[in-house]
Amino acid sequence: MHKLLFFVLFVLGFNLNAQEFNATVGVNAEQTGNPNLQVFRTLERSLTEFINNTKWTEVDYRTEERINCSFFINISSFTNDAFAATLQVQASRPVYGSNYNTTIFNINDKQFNFSYLEFQPLNYNPNNFESNLISVVAFYLYTILGVDADTFELNSGTGYFQEAKNIVGNAQGSNTLGWNAQDGNQTRFKLNDDLLSGTYDGYRTAMYRYHREGLDIMHNNLKKGKEMIIEALEPLKQMNNTRPNSYMMRVFFDAKADEISSILSGGPSVNIADSVALLDRIAPTYSENWKKIKF
Repeated sequence: MHKLLFFVLFVLGFNLNAQEFNATVGVNAEQTGNPNLQVFRTLERSLTEFINNTKWTEVDYRTEERINCSFFINISSFTNDAFAATLQVQASRPVYGSNYNTTIFNINDKQFNFSYLEFQPLNYNPNNFESNLISVVAFYLYTILGVDADTFELNSGTGYFQEAKNIVGNAQGSNTLGWNAQDGNQTRFKLNDDLLSGTYDGYRTAMYRYHREGLDIMHNNLKKGKEMIIEALEPLKQMNNTRPNSYMMRVFFDAKADEISSILSGGPSVNIADSVALLDRIAPTYSENWKKIKF
């Protein structure tokens, strides 16, 4: 009896204290000409363990609540412990009442140079810049936490974005690209600055309405959910009126364009002609997606 009780408490304790992420990491080194070196497999395994085994917040996540995400590193060259690469980061969250997972974040970071010695320990220190590898990964994890939170409760991700801002500040003196205002218009600095700027609140409002008031009610009322997804585009329209061609507009549609095209093409019949025209205006880069919409 005591053994059974201990086992139950152990399982419950494990579930209550599970970490925040269910991450997969991929490392592709084909461009280096030496893709089978052990260091790449070690890096892949070490990063997976680092992300999934670190406690990133004070929140207790149940195992089934872990956020699914992926980090795909494409290494173009390396010399000793110095690597030049790009990083594709994606994250998703479940849709209520279904088995469907929807993409909430999809970023391609082209400024990802880092140093790494095989078997070096990876530890996150919120007060210091340890390495570009650790800082970039931690930055995106907190950004994902913030975006995920925003899809469940309006603007509830601010604290996570503030933690990501702290990482930006610590990294700015590291002489690595992506952390400073002068590094470009699609950088980690720019992403974080825009997320915390009221100028681009339309993105965060749209993310909440689209997911919580749209996708999450589709199991119960498919037509209403579709109509609410259309309404979720309105904050993006207002944001575009004040800041056309913004980076946050790209961040939104890099994650949602394929899904929007699919949702508007199927399901109950609603008036979408105006919505398609709006999409063409505020997100012309994704015109091929909008051409696929049938109405």
